[in-house]
Amino acid sequence: MTQDPVPGANVPARVRPARRSPSDLPFTFADAALAERLATERGEPDWLRAERLAAAAAFEALPIEPNQLYTPYIDLRPADLLEAEPYVLGGPAGLGADLEALRAGDGLPDGVIVETMAEWLARDPEGFRTAMEGGATLQSDDKLAQLARGFWGHGRHVEIAPGVRVETPIALRWPEPEPGRALLTRTIVSVGRGASASLVEELVPGAGGPADATDGRQGFFHGTTEAILAPGSTLALASIQVFGPRAVTFQHRRATIDDGASLQWALAQLGGRLVRSRVDNRLEGDRSSVEQVEIVFGGGEQLFDLTSYTRHIGRDTTGNLLSKGALLDRARSFMKGLITIEKTAIGTDSFLGEFGMNLSKAARAVAIPSLEIDQPDCRRAAHSSSVGPIDPAQLFYLESRGISPDDARKFIVLGFLEPVVARVPLDEPRDRLRELLDEKWAEGAATEASAAA
Repeated sequence: MTQDPVPGANVPARVRPARRSPSDLPFTFADAALAERLATERGEPDWLRAERLAAAAAFEALPIEPNQLYTPYIDLRPADLLEAEPYVLGGPAGLGADLEALRAGDGLPDGVIVETMAEWLARDPEGFRTAMEGGATLQSDDKLAQLARGFWGHGRHVEIAPGVRVETPIALRWPEPEPGRALLTRTIVSVGRGASASLVEELVPGAGGPADATDGRQGFFHGTTEAILAPGSTLALASIQVFGPRAVTFQHRRATIDDGASLQWALAQLGGRLVRSRVDNRLEGDRSSVEQVEIVFGGGEQLFDLTSYTRHIGRDTTGNLLSKGALLDRARSFMKGLITIEKTAIGTDSFLGEFGMNLSKAARAVAIPSLEIDQPDCRRAAHSSSVGPIDPAQLFYLESRGISPDDARKFIVLGFLEPVVARVPLDEPRDRLRELLDEKWAEGAATEASAAA
C-alpha cells in the first residue's frame, strides 16, 4: 500500500539571512589581507604597509562605540555591504574631477597645495610620513577612524602656507560609489600660522547617473576630514551630502585648533540610506574657538546617526555646537554630543544644542547632549535639547498673516535648517542646497498627500 506523501515534505526549507544585532558592522572586507593588498598594488613604502597593518589590528580590537552612554543608540541594520568590494586603484565615475577643475585656468594661488595622497607622497615623502604615521590626526579609540587609517584608497591633501589668505573657496568633490563597491577616503587639511581659507566638500551622486533601479546592492562611502589649525589661523569648512537612496555613509571629522585659531563647520546631510557621522574638536590653544552646525533632512526610512565630541584644553576657549534634524515619513535620527572641559580650560565658554523636528507621527528623533566639567571657572557651560512637532504657535502666526497651512509648515522647516545653508561659502553650492531642500520638502508633501488619499 502506497502512503500519501506528507504535504510539504519535499519542499526545501526557506533560507533566511543571518540576523545581525544593531551594532554589527555591515561589511567584512576590512582585514590584514586587504591592508597588504592595498600596500602591494599601490607600491607603497614598508613603513606605510606597517601603518596599515597596525590600523587593521586596532580596527579589529576596538568596539563600534566606546561611549557606553551612546551604545543603545546604534543601528547599522539598514546597511548590507557584506559583498562590497573596495576600490584599490580605480574609483567611481567622476573621481578626480575636483582636482582638474582646481588646476584649470590660472591654477591654485601661491602658497596653496591641493593634491592626491599619491602626489603628496611623491612630492614630500618625509612630510607625508610625519603626517600619516601613527594616525595622530585620527581618534585612536574610534573603530571607524581606524578603518580609514588602515584601508583608505583615495584622498586629498590641502595645505595653506603661513600668512596666506585664500579668497576663493576650495571645492572638493566625492562621487557616490557604484552599487556593490566601497570608497574609503581621507582628507587632510593644514592651515599655517595666520592663514585663512574656506573649503566646500560635496558628496554627490555618481557622474555615471543613477544606478539601475533593479540593482538592490548598496554603495559604501567612508571618509575622514582631518584639520590642523596653526596659531592665529581660520578655516571655514562646509560639507553637503546628497548621495542616492542606496548609499551608506560613514564620516569622521577631527580638528586640532591652536592658539587664537578659529574653525567653522557647516554640515548638511540629506541623502543616503544610513549616515553615521562623528565630529571631534580639540581646542588645545588658548583663545581658540569652534562653531559647528550640522543639519539633517530625512525622509522615507533614512537613518542619521550624528555624534559630536568637543574637548576644551586651552584657556578662554569658545565652542558653539548645534545639531538639527527635520524628519519626514519614517525617518530616524540620533543626535549625541559631549562637551569635555579639562582642568586646564579656565574661562571656557561652551554651548551644545540638539533639536529635532518630527514632521510625521512615524518619525523618530533622539537627542542626548551631555557635559563633563573638570574646571569650575567657566564663562559658560551649557546644553539644550528638544524633540517635537512644529510649534502650533508659529503655524498660527504665519496663517494669521494669510499664508496657507502647507506653505507655513514649509517656511518653518526650511527656516529651521537655514543656519547651515547660510554658512556655505560658495554661491553655487549654497543655492543648490536650497534647491535640494525644496525638492525634499516637495517629495515629502507628495508622499504625505498620497498616504492620506
